[in-house]
Amino acid sequence: MLGFQYFKADPTVHVIQTSSGQIKRQGKGLSFFYYAPKTSLTAIPMSAKDVPFIFNLQTADYQHLRVQGQLSYRAADPQKLSDMLNFTLNENGKEYISEDPTTLGDRVVRVAQGVIQEEIQTTTLRQALTRLKELDTRLKTALISSTPLQQLGITVIDAMLVALTPTPETAKALEAEARESILKDADDAIYDRRKSAVEQERTIKEAELQTEMTINNKQQEIAEAELDNQRTLTRKRAETRAEQMTADISAEETRKALVELAQTNKKIEADAEAYAIEIRAKAASSVPVEYVKAMAMASMDPQQLFAVAMDNFAVNANKIGSLHIGPDTLNSLLKDYNG
Repeated sequence: MLGFQYFKADPTVHVIQTSSGQIKRQGKGLSFFYYAPKTSLTAIPMSAKDVPFIFNLQTADYQHLRVQGQLSYRAADPQKLSDMLNFTLNENGKEYISEDPTTLGDRVVRVAQGVIQEEIQTTTLRQALTRLKELDTRLKTALISSTPLQQLGITVIDAMLVALTPTPETAKALEAEARESILKDADDAIYDRRKSAVEQERTIKEAELQTEMTINNKQQEIAEAELDNQRTLTRKRAETRAEQMTADISAEETRKALVELAQTNKKIEADAEAYAIEIRAKAASSVPVEYVKAMAMASMDPQQLFAVAMDNFAVNANKIGSLHIGPDTLNSLLKDYNG
């Protein structure tokens, strides 16, 4: 209708209306009528955009490495972005007149690629494959403080590296090397285990031999102690026998002295007895026989006296004609004698 049109923006779109080189209005989610022949509309999306990226880089050892990741960004300063890039809509207010809005994500990815390439090209493939987390942190820091992005009015919300992948041939070689290394480690582990088992077995054998030697030494010590005890006992027995023999000799010598003393005493007693007998004999020779007999008979018992009387009768039998002695006579004689 005579060049007038109606424009309505989404709440996340920042709109700048320019007419005759002057900004008439700007803001998010605006809706208004405008005169198309003299009005220029710039629409800048303010919502966050997610952009995946995959690119191939070369490491310091000339190996190809594929980097895969994703980043999120948004327009932080729409005025700067509109000054640097063309976000102008066509006359119908529905499509952009340039490709800048569609290539904005590529610009951010190229900045990220430059940061990653600067890191990758100074490291070898092996080092790069082990630095995923470090590269991810370095990428976030670099994009947040990136001067080109700040000049565009773009802010990176997040960046993440998903994978670092070598070429299939290199990956197979690395896998083969890693596999061989793992197998070697396994072989080394088996060798170490067998070596440890042999060492343990040797240690056990040595311990057993040491124990056996200790037992033999103890048995030898016990045998030597028993021999020493036997020698001591033999020596003690010999000493005891010697002491016994000495005691026996001493006893025999004492006994010999006693016997000699007894013999001497007996000899002295015999001499004394002989002397006494001799004295008595001399004395008796001067005493009448009748007195001697009377003294002898004084100490006799009746039976002995009767026997002496009978002996006297027998001696003088030739002088006796006849003699009759009956029991009564004997009893009477004995009674008189005892009375």
